[in-house]
Amino acid sequence: MNDWIDISPLDAIPQRGARLLRTIHGCVAVFRTAKDEVFALDNACPHKNGPLAEGIVHGNAVTCPLHNWVISLETGEVQGADEGQVATYPARVEDGRIWVEASRLRRRAVA
Repeated sequence: MNDWIDISPLDAIPQRGARLLRTIHGCVAVFRTAKDEVFALDNACPHKNGPLAEGIVHGNAVTCPLHNWVISLETGEVQGADEGQVATYPARVEDGRIWVEASRLRRRAVA
């Protein structure tokens, strides 16, 4: 069974923006698209650990602010010719609040 933690109001993240949010299981980068979809990923680009929460959100992707690598918010995969992947975590919006699946975050914290 999945357990979810409430991490933020949706309005705390601007459309086409992101925030690095603290949870009881560590920090996670949360992204909000223009269509109010939310995605949660690790904050480190697989290239040089660029802070993805400081990147540019476009469609369902984020561009790393350091070297312009494009990461899928849905899968965490690097798009284009580069290789790599970022861990993703199930996220949803309910009653104007962002929820992230806690069991996945816990597994990351103990790894």
